[in-house]
Amino acid sequence: MRVIFLGPPGAGKGTQAKRIMDACAIPQLSTGDMLRSAVAAKTAVGVRAKEVMDSGALVSDDIVNQIVSDRIDMDDCKSGFILDGFPRTVPQAEALTNILREKGLDLTAVIELRVDEDALVERMRSRVAETIANGGVVRSDDNPEAFRTRLHEYREKTAPLSEYYAKTGELKTVDGMADMDAVTASIRKVLRLD
Repeated sequence: MRVIFLGPPGAGKGTQAKRIMDACAIPQLSTGDMLRSAVAAKTAVGVRAKEVMDSGALVSDDIVNQIVSDRIDMDDCKSGFILDGFPRTVPQAEALTNILREKGLDLTAVIELRVDEDALVERMRSRVAETIANGGVVRSDDNPEAFRTRLHEYREKTAPLSEYYAKTGELKTVDGMADMDAVTASIRKVLRLD
């Protein structure tokens, strides 16, 4: 089971990925976690990444692609994995396709959670109000303006992945506006887990 979740911020990707991860006993691979782990382990690619990060520059796709490739080779990924935050761009998706092909692997599915962006802004407002009411701390980017900026960034950079994976035949869409359990049930159906 090798799965990618797509969808804008607030669509529920993390929640759904966790549910599928638990159901299938496969790891959720976060590019941020993989990068930190490679740096901490002082792997060859981790050393390169640290040099780039220490200079204040962004880590290149080549380095990220190598870190993902190395991580997929680990024992806990033998039964599959869920990619979190990768790919973010079409060039990264193309690189991932090549990485998997070289390993003799295929994606099981790319699941896109389709959502209404205005409804997402309302969800965010409700979450902020609930957090405040419960005495919690609100993240600095949890406001409508910052959230709309994140949505715009998603549309510009990440949304083109939908078209890429539609062309490969791997894209499956799920109504992300449904009740959380209904979304999970739809994903399980797409992945043939029932």
